[in-house]
Amino acid sequence: MTISRKLLAFAAPIALLAASGCARDFNANVARFQRLPVPQGQTFRIEPLNPANHGGLEFGQYASQVTQRLAQQGYRPAQGGPTNMIVQLDYGVGPGQQKVTTTPGFGYGGYGPGFGYGGFGPYGYGGFGGGFGYHGFGYGGFGWDYGWGGFGGPDVESYTVFPAYLTMTITRSDGEKLFEGRARAQSTTDNLTYLVPNLIDAMFTGFPGNNGQDIRITVTQQQQKARNAPPQGYAPQGPRS
Repeated sequence: MTISRKLLAFAAPIALLAASGCARDFNANVARFQRLPVPQGQTFRIEPLNPANHGGLEFGQYASQVTQRLAQQGYRPAQGGPTNMIVQLDYGVGPGQQKVTTTPGFGYGGYGPGFGYGGFGPYGYGGFGGGFGYHGFGYGGFGWDYGWGGFGGPDVESYTVFPAYLTMTITRSDGEKLFEGRARAQSTTDNLTYLVPNLIDAMFTGFPGNNGQDIRITVTQQQQKARNAPPQGYAPQGPRS
């Protein structure tokens, strides 16, 4: 294995870890179509678009995050009974897709014959070895070279990316559509507990957004840390006896 391959083999897991964890910014494309009324305390209820998520604990966690964001906009969660708006959520991650990157390779020349310049001496140019050789011994053009071998074959690395999405629609109680939004991203992890909160953050960045605009939104590391931080005064509970 070339030295460059060893370095890439060492660096690849680190790069993938950074791409899949919370240690980096999260990028998503967000498209929104809306004619939402000015918030005046209208009530809303959140439902899953996929009936399989009805009553699910995981869906409930994401619905709670959306509820908090809508409440910050000036809407109110319905406390049973009729509601002004119905919010439907859906999310998921698709099958992994292989991606391949190619970078120029750097080989090590080793010890072997090569054309050199400059007479006898401890140093000489390695010619075909590709660079400066140590103990180059050349007289009349032919000599020996021990050094770097210059450019070798390309180094090829492969990794897997997963397409993730979040969709949200808001419908008035009489059936009129008020908002349609979708956020999508690619990640090296298929962990929904990481992906969905970041997609929600992207969806509500600049909410409700310009009608018909599809934009790139970055959820920064600082935003992720602030979202995941425990509330003030929180004390972790010990195991129940």
